[in-house]
Amino acid sequence: MREKVEEVLNNIRPALQADGGDVELVDVTENGIVKVKLTGACGTCPMSTFTLKLAIEKKLKEKIPEVKSVEQVF
Repeated sequence: MREKVEEVLNNIRPALQADGGDVELVDVTENGIVKVKLTGACGTCPMSTFTLKLAIEKKLKEKIPEVKSVEQVF
């Protein structure tokens, strides 16, 4: 499943990079929890929670039904 997650993140990445940020995959657990680190401008942005849930998590769940949630690690 990690490869599928990376593929989806690679599709999201250009939008984040356009705003000076990025996303790094940290881990994918057996129970469908994806752990990511937001970097660059995304790491310090007050809207990063919205980016995480409304963009990254939504797209991952849409493309990979096994994904249960996305968590940010620091």
